[in-house]
Parts: sequence; structure tokens; C-alpha cells
Amino acid sequence: MSVDRKLYEGKAKILYATDDPEVLVAHFKDDATAFNAAKRGRIVRKGEINCTISTHLFAQLESSGIPTHWIDTPKVDRMRVKAVKIIPLEVVVRNIAAGSLCRQTGISLGTPIEPPLVEFFYKNDELGDPLLTVDRLRLLNVATPEQIDRLRELALQVNRYLSTFFASCQITLVDFKLEFGTTSDAQIVLADEISPDTCRLWDRLETDPERRVMDKDRFRQDLGEVEAAYERVLERVLTRVEPR
Repeated sequence: MSVDRKLYEGKAKILYATDDPEVLVAHFKDDATAFNAAKRGRIVRKGEINCTISTHLFAQLESSGIPTHWIDTPKVDRMRVKAVKIIPLEVVVRNIAAGSLCRQTGISLGTPIEPPLVEFFYKNDELGDPLLTVDRLRLLNVATPEQIDRLRELALQVNRYLSTFFASCQITLVDFKLEFGTTSDAQIVLADEISPDTCRLWDRLETDPERRVMDKDRFRQDLGEVEAAYERVLERVLTRVEPR
């Protein structure tokens, strides 16, 4: 299948059209951004690592009955995906308090959250991706109430699977961001990626609060050894114990 033209370039990926209007190619870049692109850099092999991890996890989720946009991965940094209309919401699931939740609420870093917290953020860079209340979701009308319920249901299903999966890799899934889209037949599917760029991951074999970080927080917080952390996640994902 040939790649015809570039349709869109974002912070982490470039989307290309193909000769099939229902299929796109997503090229994962090595570019790294944080704080709504106020901080920029490059993480060596990030595109390849994130594409490989996402491929593995999408395939596992598909086998578990969770629909995704993934079709196959013809190159290490390129993924064929279903063409979807992205729902302009970032769905965040939190299992442990960290990041903005701690800054905005005063909850201590590392506080367990039970049941998991599901939050919706408006996917709009100009507005800073604001957190939306139920009433604001209704006001913006970016998704129907039925779609919101489905997004929450799918996000919690993904969380249950990934929490068990990462635990088998000796990694704690602290929180993560998901994006969803609708296919031409109106099915809601998981889109974008699942990787150290979109998940907050802590090494269960480390107790030091800085050394345990295995995700993009190493880039955000200038902790160093970013590439090594991504490589460790990749290695553990590919050699994991199958969740039960």
C-alpha cells in the first residue's frame, strides 16, 4: 500500500494518506515536547520505541475485545491505522496521584486512588487543554452523553488490562492519557498511542522517587537518562509475563 501525501503533522506523529481512504499511515517522530510544546527536544529512537510499544499493546487490547485504530506495523516507526475522526477529548485515567492532580488539589504525590479517577480534558492547544466538568462537556457538545459514557467505559477497561500488564513487567501504571476516534461506521475506537509519552510509569524495582520514573517526566523534569528509561520500558514490555 503506497503512501500518497502528508495529511497532518503533530507534536509526536505525522499522518499520511494511502490509496485506501479508510487507511492512514502514522509515522512516529523522535521529537519530544512538554508543557504544551513550550519545551522541545529530541529523544533518540523515541519514534521506534513508542511505535513498537504501542503496536504490542494495541494488539493485546484488540485480543481482549477493546477496539483500536491499529491495523499493522509495516516499519518499526510506522503504523497503519484506520482513518478515524478524532473526538476532541483527552481521557485521563489516574490510579495514583501525580502531576497536575497534586498541583491543583494538594493531594500528596503517590496517594493511591480507588476507584480510578477518569477525567476529560478539552483537546485544544490554544486553550491549554482545560479540564472539563460534566456541565462543560454538555455545553461544548463535542460528544454525546452516550459517547461520553462509552469513553469512560472503554478507558476503565483499558486501565484494568494495562494495570495488570504493566505489573507483570514490574512497572506501576500511575496514570495515562487516551484519545479516541470514530470510524466511518460510527464505531468508537482507541486511537493515538500508548507509550512512555502518554503514560506515567514507575519502576517497581526502584524506591528512589527520581530513579523510578520511566516516562516523559524524565524529559519534563530534566531528570536525565530519558532514552535509557524508554529502552527499559520497551525491553520489559517485549519480555513480559502474560497477564492472567
